[in-house]
Amino acid sequence: MTYRFSTAEQVIADVGRNLGATDWLTIAQDRITKFAEATGDFQWLHVDAEKAANGPYGATIAHGFLTLSLTNMFLPELFMPDNLDWGVNYGVDRVRFPAPVIVNSRIRGVGELLAATRIAENAVQTTVRISVEIEGKDKPGCVADALQRYYFRAA
Repeated sequence: MTYRFSTAEQVIADVGRNLGATDWLTIAQDRITKFAEATGDFQWLHVDAEKAANGPYGATIAHGFLTLSLTNMFLPELFMPDNLDWGVNYGVDRVRFPAPVIVNSRIRGVGELLAATRIAENAVQTTVRISVEIEGKDKPGCVADALQRYYFRAA
């Protein structure tokens, strides 16, 4: 269930909150290939199924930055402001890729609200740690501390 908040005070009071998990998402080769096309990263580990079958993982793997980019898709499933005027991604701290996401794996985002700081009268900056779990694996595919800024409508 999505954690919803409508004021800076509310989200600041809930720092430390476990945000739960998103739905599972299958990482198909088509998504990996489209990411390669969008970024120009055509390393064989990602796009050459035949060569990758004999490589270190036995199949193609998602780009680390593809996995990271999906945290932005998972975030609204975990954490959503109401009464929002506008918001922006502010950055990402401490990104790690502990395990490869092998093609056709299922992944999901698991979140925790690490920090929330008032930055203006009606605005807050939050830090949400998103761990991208890989179904059946002990290590996540990505762990990132996502920073967002939310500007609420005046009361």
